[in-house]
Amino acid sequence: MDHYPFDWQAKYPTVRAPLFARNVVSTSHPLAAQAGLRMLLKGGNAVDAAIAAAAALTITEPISNGLGSDAFSIVWDGRSLHGLNASGTAPAAWDLAYFRRRHGSVYPKRGVDTVTVPGAVSAWSALHEKFGRLAFEELLEPAIELAERGFGITPIVNQKWVAQEDELKSIPGFAQAFLPRGRSPRIGERFSFAAAGRTLRRIAETKGRDFYEGETADRIAAFIREHGGAMTTADLRDYRPDWVTPISRDYRGYTLHEIPPNGQGIAALMALGMLEHFDLASMPADSVQARHLQIEAMKCAFADVYRWVADERHMTQVRAADLLDDGYLAERAKRIDLERATDFQHGMPPAGGTIYLSAADESGMMVSFIQSNYMGFGSGLVVPEAGVSLQNRGHCFSLDENHPNVVAPRKRPFHTIIPAFLTRDGKPQMSFGVMGGNMQPQGHLQTLVRMIDYRQQPQAACDAPRWKVNRGLSVDVEQTMEPEVREALAARGHQIEEIVDSYMDFGSGQFIWRLSDELEDGYVAASDSRRDGCAVGF
Repeated sequence: MDHYPFDWQAKYPTVRAPLFARNVVSTSHPLAAQAGLRMLLKGGNAVDAAIAAAAALTITEPISNGLGSDAFSIVWDGRSLHGLNASGTAPAAWDLAYFRRRHGSVYPKRGVDTVTVPGAVSAWSALHEKFGRLAFEELLEPAIELAERGFGITPIVNQKWVAQEDELKSIPGFAQAFLPRGRSPRIGERFSFAAAGRTLRRIAETKGRDFYEGETADRIAAFIREHGGAMTTADLRDYRPDWVTPISRDYRGYTLHEIPPNGQGIAALMALGMLEHFDLASMPADSVQARHLQIEAMKCAFADVYRWVADERHMTQVRAADLLDDGYLAERAKRIDLERATDFQHGMPPAGGTIYLSAADESGMMVSFIQSNYMGFGSGLVVPEAGVSLQNRGHCFSLDENHPNVVAPRKRPFHTIIPAFLTRDGKPQMSFGVMGGNMQPQGHLQTLVRMIDYRQQPQAACDAPRWKVNRGLSVDVEQTMEPEVREALAARGHQIEEIVDSYMDFGSGQFIWRLSDELEDGYVAASDSRRDGCAVGF
């Protein structure tokens, strides 16, 4: 089947053009994209490319991820989809009493009591074991080279680095690793990370196990213990990522696939399920009515997600399938006022049943991969002599004993990072994702609606002005959104704020769309200009 649905005329100002190639890597940093491309040129497949790019990004974009990150992935192997949840679990000593004793009723934002077991390295190992073609050691060569020789800092990485310097400079290990001259590196200035390079070499030699039961694991546990934390070598040693079946929902002839909870990808599926009850294509893409409906569907979905979503093993009252029930989403859609903004409350479903990168190769394998520390540099902690910057995903736990996301031993917290995949008639269509906290499902929704309902090609859909819902009636909009639309949304009751978002950038996405069933036709790729990256291929 021919899959050329797009109007190829660019509709929005951009510095990017879509890329057409049979082998593609698209990431938020050009050196990481080239690391993945090197693997494809050596005869590796899309998974090899994705691992190499992910490892390189821990060095080139430390403001977003590191060796102590979590990760998720969706892989089309040529026949079927596979989901991987490599988000970390809480240390065995974490429970409600632990946090109330140490922090009262306020969950910490940074520091040792926010660090769950980092899962990213386990994701690289699991993906390679199941799908990799090249030797694991080869995949980490570009990252090791970047860490040891250094590289010039790009403009947006510099901007985000400077923005977090004051908050994090006093956290153990941060200044030593990330303020090498007593300050953030300047644009074009060479940054090297020798400690991370040494750890990457041990990871390469052991196919990742050193991170969980070797010298690196010992260093991580000792560092956390030194600073009063609870994570142990046993927590690291016992951790394993989970292969999972993606959850999905049909939308106008396509099927969107997301990782099941503990992630928030279900929010995008729910919002699309509500929007199916409205004729968006009859409304101009950039009209107030089209934006209003999407904003309301997203807000309504989040109201349920924030109440019910947690580690799926602990979602005993409301399951993912309940939230995706057709009848329930139809009822939720009826709550959307066509003319006024609504402050949605969660419903009760019927009982029933960030870096992001994408890679695709000429064999048809496609990879959607996301990896993140959270809040930029994560916990702020960096393990000395190991170069491991640790995420702060524990901050996403709840301290409400009646909430399914309440903190508990060996439990996964609610998670914001979500890879996505689109199929059509059971065949692969697009590997994609959008970075940026709770902006991620919102970015999935906005770009998909533009591509599917309005036939906008991926780079145009990526470049279009975005909005971001917060809690209540609050909505942030990009400065590039049309003034008359902002005013019309405000007139409907939306509390509009025009902002320059220094952290989440209203999301930053990578998109690889398969052009047809003929592999020789290849792909078209887009890379978000809100970051320094690019799509590369051959």
